[in-house]
Amino acid sequence: MSKRKSSSASDKPHKRAKPVEEEDMEDADVSDGDQNDTSTGDVVSDAGIVESITLKNFMCHSHLGPFSFGSNVNFVVGNNGSECGKSAVLTALIVALGGNAQATNRGSSLKGFVKEGESSADVSITLRNKGRDAYKPEVYGQAIIVDLRITRDGLRTYKLRSKSGQLVSNKKEELLAILDNFNIQVNNPVSVLTQEMSKYFLHSKGEGDKYKFFMKATQLEQMREDFVYIKTTKHVTEDKVGQHSECLKDLKRKYQEKEDRYKNLASLDEMHTKLEELQKQMAWALNKVEEAERKQKQTQEQLDGVTQQLLELQPKCSELKAEVQKQNTLVKSSEVRAQTMTERMEQIQAELENLRHHISTLGQQIDQYQHACSRAKEEQGKMRREQEMVQRSIDVHRRNLKTMESSRSNRLRRFGEHMPTLLNAIQEAHKRGQFKHRPRGPLGYLISLKDPEMALAVEVCLKGQLQAFTCDNHEDERVLQGLMTKVFPTGRRPAIITSHFLPHVHDTRKRAVDHPEYPSVLQALEIEDPVVANCLIDQRGIESILLIKNRTDARRVMQNKNPPQNCNQAFSKDGDQIFSNRSYTAEQTRANYLSGDVEEEIRCVSVSVCGGAVSQILPDEPVVGRTSHLDTFGHQLTFQGLSVFENCLVPLSSQAPEELSKTDQEVMKCKHHKKHYDEKRNAHLLNIQTLEANLESKEQELQATKICPERLEVRRTARSLDSEISRLKVKITTQQEQQGDREEVVRQYHEALESYKNMAQQMKNLNSFIRSLDSVMNHRLQVYAELRRFLSARCKYYFDSMLAQRGYTGSMTFDHKNETLSISVQPGQGNKADLSDMRSLSGGERSFSTVCFVLSLWAITEAPFRCLDEFDVYMDMVNRRISMDMMLKVAAGQRYRQFIFLTPQSMSLPVSKIIRILRLKDPDRGQNNAQTNQDEDQ
Repeated sequence: MSKRKSSSASDKPHKRAKPVEEEDMEDADVSDGDQNDTSTGDVVSDAGIVESITLKNFMCHSHLGPFSFGSNVNFVVGNNGSECGKSAVLTALIVALGGNAQATNRGSSLKGFVKEGESSADVSITLRNKGRDAYKPEVYGQAIIVDLRITRDGLRTYKLRSKSGQLVSNKKEELLAILDNFNIQVNNPVSVLTQEMSKYFLHSKGEGDKYKFFMKATQLEQMREDFVYIKTTKHVTEDKVGQHSECLKDLKRKYQEKEDRYKNLASLDEMHTKLEELQKQMAWALNKVEEAERKQKQTQEQLDGVTQQLLELQPKCSELKAEVQKQNTLVKSSEVRAQTMTERMEQIQAELENLRHHISTLGQQIDQYQHACSRAKEEQGKMRREQEMVQRSIDVHRRNLKTMESSRSNRLRRFGEHMPTLLNAIQEAHKRGQFKHRPRGPLGYLISLKDPEMALAVEVCLKGQLQAFTCDNHEDERVLQGLMTKVFPTGRRPAIITSHFLPHVHDTRKRAVDHPEYPSVLQALEIEDPVVANCLIDQRGIESILLIKNRTDARRVMQNKNPPQNCNQAFSKDGDQIFSNRSYTAEQTRANYLSGDVEEEIRCVSVSVCGGAVSQILPDEPVVGRTSHLDTFGHQLTFQGLSVFENCLVPLSSQAPEELSKTDQEVMKCKHHKKHYDEKRNAHLLNIQTLEANLESKEQELQATKICPERLEVRRTARSLDSEISRLKVKITTQQEQQGDREEVVRQYHEALESYKNMAQQMKNLNSFIRSLDSVMNHRLQVYAELRRFLSARCKYYFDSMLAQRGYTGSMTFDHKNETLSISVQPGQGNKADLSDMRSLSGGERSFSTVCFVLSLWAITEAPFRCLDEFDVYMDMVNRRISMDMMLKVAAGQRYRQFIFLTPQSMSLPVSKIIRILRLKDPDRGQNNAQTNQDEDQ
């Protein structure tokens, strides 16, 4: 029966007038008696009660349920040997509604609830969602379906569905919000009381155990634990405040130190300002001094020059006068010879100009030669790199050739020369029991092709999976890693895929591609081992990849408007990868692992090796031609250069000295005729020096203007200013060394100030928090004590009322200081002095008193449903009937609450319109534990 059908079963009208036994709960459609139908006049039950429970592969049951519970009172009855069914129902209720495994007392972990031999267990619980307390009725409707799945690894996942079966959420936070809204507490013994919990708390002879049960049931224990936690937090906070107080003192001291250094920066700024002012004055003062010194120096030099000239000219004056007369006759002839020499000099100058032009041409040719040499070197480097690439390719092909030749006798060597050694090591380790399950691999060795033409396509598709191994669990993975470390000391190792081994291949019919013309990769492979097939399905999705030999056909199939269903890509026989919106060309040209013709592969690899060797030995001819051409050009250029220089230098060296000597003699003879020209030249040079001096003065003035744009009237000397500037610089340097960098001082000051303020604010906040915590704690402790006193009084009252229904008298004494609860009971109306504690009562009387205690706790606590497991196990028929009547009376007064009683007794149960009885069929140990449901609604 589906969950959706189970969730809607409560809406069917009740048609049964007496109990009817169903043959098989899997096919049963059990009505809950229409307890919620307002047409019958019954009170509509509140939200949060359990409408149905269904179990699958849970504990020892393959399928159990659905159990349809009534709105008020439900008895789950099982004969001897059927306790597993009752336990399964109660355990499933606790676990599915957020309880932990320990609370069920049926196991320490969730994975223990999965039926032996199954991978997961499922529990489905339908909760009513009607009335004013309904949770998101616009989303869930009138029922909330909680689906729980527990895996063999102990993983718990939830799916929360609406009444119509639509998934709403899969987050546990949503389930906790629902439970909180309905006030469902499966870990609270008042809501769900198991046998072990009852035995530990209620049937224990210790008075402390009963007190713990009372505290746990009323949630006072949780409140007390919260108070203890808050108190501990307060003490920790107080300790932190004490620690931070010392830190605050240190921060304040550091802040004050940084503040003092920061304030000292003000005096340093004043010294910098004064230094700038002195430097401005110094700039203008230096301008005036240098100008005066320059003028004085110029005047002195002129005076010294004139004096020296007078001393030199006086003794020679007479001689020069006589010589002038003598030389006048020679001036004319000298002028003629000078004219001739001038023409010769012009001719030599033209020849030199031609020589410079030739030298320039040779320089350009040399540059061209050097550029050609550079290009030749680049091409030679490129050839070396190509040669290295060819050599690496040859090495790779040689290794492949070696692997191919070794695979003639052993195909496994295609996957690496160490692969046989690794498989032998795996086999030996498996024999020694080091593996739980023998690893499989390499995966490419364990598959074969139905069509050899598709070898390259499959190889490009699977890529790294061909050399990979797969392990069942992480322990086996670690053992395999150790073996690989020994076999592969260096280089890359095969990948390891860890996934649980299954004895059969995955059922891929719903997600696999099914094309009438072209096979999928899964269909194109021969795979004997289901573990290998499942690994490739999980890792590569080979059931959804098509193999289409022709590339054009592959694009036509994949890139039309309607590509094949469940197909995400296809491969051609050339290894091209085609998607619905793009395609990629394979870089690989031949299959290395899956090809069936080993000899052909060896021949192809051999050809590749030989071809690479030939291309390496015989490089391209044009490069050699260019190199020899450059060498020839270099020799020609060298020869041409030498010949040109030799042709030019020979006439110069043979002719220039004699002619220049004669010219010098003529020039010396004519010097005195050009004296007046020299005087003019000297005057011109003097004028130039004056202009240069003025320019220097202007430049100095410009530099001073850059330092201080406004001209200053300086009254102090440059020496005085320089002395004060030096002293001020020393003072500034000393203070900077003491204080450090200015920006660093400012940064440290602001950081120290910020740290001190933050710590002070934290201290203020913590002290305020502690004061608020003290106030809240004192108030809540008063409320807690008052609530504990109030609940204790109500529990006593209801306990006395329950005992009085059978004519018992008793007392219930709470000692909150010592945390004990003593219960004294006297069967019959006796003296209070004759009261005895529960240890002196018979088993049935003690069980009846326990029931009274539980009912009194029910009366003072709230929950949408109550579950009580084997409440009557120690009772005789009389006490059982009395206890049952009391429970039914309580239930009749609380028609908005649901009660579920689990009992192994086959006694006659009462008949009432508020009662539903579910009878469990005795389990058949040879088959799945089927059960029947007897639905008794009146």
